Amino acid sequence: MNESATKAPRATRRKILHAAFEEFYKNGFQGGSLNHIVDVAGTTKGALFHHFEGKNDLGYAVVEEVIQPHIKALWCDPLADSIDPIADLKRVLRRFMKEEIESGRLVQGCPLNNLAQEMSPLDERFRQLIEKVYVAWREGLEAAFARGIKAGKVSKDVSPRNVAAFVVAAQTGIIGTVKNSQSGELMKQAGEALFGYLDSLKA
Repeated sequence: MNESATKAPRATRRKILHAAFEEFYKNGFQGGSLNHIVDVAGTTKGALFHHFEGKNDLGYAVVEEVIQPHIKALWCDPLADSIDPIADLKRVLRRFMKEEIESGRLVQGCPLNNLAQEMSPLDERFRQLIEKVYVAWREGLEAAFARGIKAGKVSKDVSPRNVAAFVVAAQTGIIGTVKNSQSGELMKQAGEALFGYLDSLKA
């Protein structure tokens, strides 16, 4: 089989995944339309069902192959080698808030948290896959704060595990409440409170 013939199915699958991500992000998983997904992807339902067993299977793949890398790139990778997690996390958060406010994406919230709120009580497989992303996010933060303590940037009294649990919960909570309020000002207020907490952890 030539290389272009091998790449074509992969490209189709990728288009379906990204169209599904956008559809579920905008309309929720249950409200998402497979017809709209295949239209946006420029393919057919036959192609969709060739790659995915059904809507749930497609949703699971969106979590694993689109949302997980998105969360990793947004929140984990910038702190992967950090020895000053307080300064680095504040920088990442400031950039995120600025971009969210300027882009008008406040209306959509966090794609991971949206699915968690909607599907975790209804589908155990969704819950497990979503929790796997949250665990990786918390573990990345925990490791960064442990390095910060070792480097003398973070107080030795701090529990990296507890801080990671709180910060992830705070970030998703802020994004969730701002989704409802549609207020960039509320995001700034909550962000400043989180920055104050982070500053309190300095050595």
